[in-house]
Amino acid sequence: MLKGVARPSWWIGAAVAAVAAVMAFGVGRLPGELRDFDVYWTAAGRATEAAALYRESDGHFQFKYLPAFAVLAAPVALLPLPVAKASWFVISVALLVGLVGLSLAILPARRRPAWLLTLVVALAMGKFYGHELVLGQVNILFGLLAAGALLMLKRDRVGVASILVVAAVVVKPYAVIFLPWIAWVRGRGALMTAGLGMAAMLALPVLLYGVEGTIELHRQWWITVTASTAPNLTNNDNVSVAGLFAKWLGATPVAALATLAVTMCLLSVMAWVVIGRAGVSQPETLDGALILTIIPLISPQGWDYVFLIATPAIALFANYDDRLPAPLRWATWAAVATIGLSLFDLMGRERYAAFMSWSVITVCFLVLVAALATLRKRRVA
Repeated sequence: MLKGVARPSWWIGAAVAAVAAVMAFGVGRLPGELRDFDVYWTAAGRATEAAALYRESDGHFQFKYLPAFAVLAAPVALLPLPVAKASWFVISVALLVGLVGLSLAILPARRRPAWLLTLVVALAMGKFYGHELVLGQVNILFGLLAAGALLMLKRDRVGVASILVVAAVVVKPYAVIFLPWIAWVRGRGALMTAGLGMAAMLALPVLLYGVEGTIELHRQWWITVTASTAPNLTNNDNVSVAGLFAKWLGATPVAALATLAVTMCLLSVMAWVVIGRAGVSQPETLDGALILTIIPLISPQGWDYVFLIATPAIALFANYDDRLPAPLRWATWAAVATIGLSLFDLMGRERYAAFMSWSVITVCFLVLVAALATLRKRRVA
């Protein structure tokens, strides 16, 4: 490990966050943006009144998160919307500093200078960071919680890691994929802690809605999530495997079968990587980085900016790229460059639309998955 870089270089993370903030907004644009944050603020207000959270009348901007999210966010509704937006923007930039810093801190062994790793992360993920900040989304928070859980496991603080995983589920329900993983790698204690945390999270709305109301809320949540999936698959910004085949093959049985086959393959790779962790020093980092990379691929609601949660995976690849076979190494670098340089402003409207309609970003992240799996096969991380 290089001397003098054992600790995360937070100032470098701050620089990345500052650049992302500048990319996200021009002067004076903040009050009119963060349209996804409107959804959270509205749901928080409804929770304070024990009102219905999931309404078809909300259209594209339906609330699709677990009821516990709205309950925990309820205090946000006490702020005027412009103040709440501005506050969340500042908080998100600070969280981005933490995400970049933690992505370097959880590396098993730092083999590259912090500035170089951060530069690669910034070039690859910068457009996703900017898009996230424009929307006022919560994926940075989700990524930070997941990376924090990996750091706690690295330090053998299993209870804290389990609670952070539960918190990540509240923020983004697809974090539930971490629950069987943490139970597998850390045993009964982690399972019990996570199980109690999940039970508390599911029961939290009882405080405002009562038992029957809470059961009904979760039923409405499930209906909302499942009913809104299919129409979004052919959206150019949908980067899921399901979206890829829907755009390539249309809404056909062949597309559905191909989606199932690739999804099962990704889950099998993930299981193989976790099972093959024996004898690897600090295997949690690669396990978690792979899971975070796979989540947007297997979630039908996987939008392009959600890939920012793969920040630890980009840092891991840049740190160990020389340990890969040459063809895969350069293929992955090409994929990372394609991800980072596929900018609307560089490509133009028509070319960018065509690029996204071909789901090239999805293919690039599949290459990254292959690189991570190969690092595990070679017992590197």
